Amino acid sequence: MKAAARCPWCGTDPDYVRYHDEEWGVPSHDDRHLFEMLTLEGAQAGLSWLTILRKRAHYRRVFHDFDIARVARFTEEEVAAALLDPGIVRNRLKVRSTIQNARGVLALRDEFGSFDAYLWRFVDGTPIQGHLRSMDDARAHSPESDALSKDLLRRGFKFVGTTICYAFMQATGMINDHLVTCPRWSLVNRD
Repeated sequence: MKAAARCPWCGTDPDYVRYHDEEWGVPSHDDRHLFEMLTLEGAQAGLSWLTILRKRAHYRRVFHDFDIARVARFTEEEVAAALLDPGIVRNRLKVRSTIQNARGVLALRDEFGSFDAYLWRFVDGTPIQGHLRSMDDARAHSPESDALSKDLLRRGFKFVGTTICYAFMQATGMINDHLVTCPRWSLVNRD
C-alpha cells in the first residue's frame, strides 16, 4: 500500500504501518484479543500508541498472552514483579486495572456468554462505518463509546473512559475509522 494512500496517523514507522495495514479496524470477536486491546488502550493513556506497540510483545509475556482467567488470579508477587519490569508501563494503577478488568471480563462471560457478545451489542453486532475524509473529521468519542465506558465503569472496570473506549472500538473493528481514501477502509468494510 502506498504511504500516501494510507491513513496519515501511522506515518512511516514500520511497526505503526504494520499495525495499520494488518490489524487496526479489523473486526475482532476473540475474547483474548479483545481483552488484550482493552488492556493496551488503557496502558496507552498519557503515552503514544507507538510506545505501547513496541512494548506489546513484552505485555504478552508478563500477562501470560492475555489469558483472562490466569490474569484474574494474579498474586501480589506477580503484581510486584510486573511493576519492576521495564518492558511494560510500570504504573501501579494500570497494572492493577489489568487484573481487575480480567475479573470483570470473567463476570461478563458469566452474564453474556462471552466478552465478545457483551461488547458487540454496543454497535448492534455490526461495525459502524465511519466516513472520514480527512483527519480533521476524526473524533475522540461517540455515543457508543460513551455508553460502553459508562457501563464498564459501573461494573468496576478501570482505565475505560470514553476516549479509551473509542480507541478500543476503532482498534477492534467495532468502528471503521480508516479514511475513506485509505485502501483499508473498503477492505475492512467488507470483513
